[in-house]
Amino acid sequence: MNNKERFIDIYKRYIHREGSEKLLEFLLSKNSDFFDAPASARFHGSYEGGLLDHSLNVYDCLKDYLSRDRVKETYHLSYTEESIAIVALLHDLCKINCYKKGTRNVKENGQWIQVPTFEYNDTLPYGHGEKSVYMISGYMRLTREEAFAIRYHMGFSGSEDARNVGAAFEMFPLAFALSTADMEATYFIEGKK
Repeated sequence: MNNKERFIDIYKRYIHREGSEKLLEFLLSKNSDFFDAPASARFHGSYEGGLLDHSLNVYDCLKDYLSRDRVKETYHLSYTEESIAIVALLHDLCKINCYKKGTRNVKENGQWIQVPTFEYNDTLPYGHGEKSVYMISGYMRLTREEAFAIRYHMGFSGSEDARNVGAAFEMFPLAFALSTADMEATYFIEGKK
């Protein structure tokens, strides 16, 4: 099973909320580059299909985090398979249709050469996490905790007011868990080798 098939399998197995079928149709349509887009222009997942790989890595990291005894027994965190799949697989929808192929100049052995790269061009600059919440909400309803988890998945590494991030983590532990999974996937699984 390739990553696209795996994503669709997890999505269809766990996400059954009203409107979820239409959202998947959009992701699979010619109006979305979700399955081909990079996850970033120059860092983690900066290759075709990087966004898909990152979404699945975050899903795996979140599943692992939430399965830990300490998380279950001490923190009492427990979420449905549907909530886990929604926040992990869809947290970066804001990146759809934002990256275009381009080139940049780099010096190699004293010679300037052009290398392929991705250029970021967001035609709907609504923020990062909040844009993903906005896009998902156009198709299906999120719980409050899911919305806050997706909104604050960048944690303290984003440009948000640190007080808001801390308050969101305290009020909605899924936000902390998703942020932890996102950072693990970004820096340990997908980071520069």
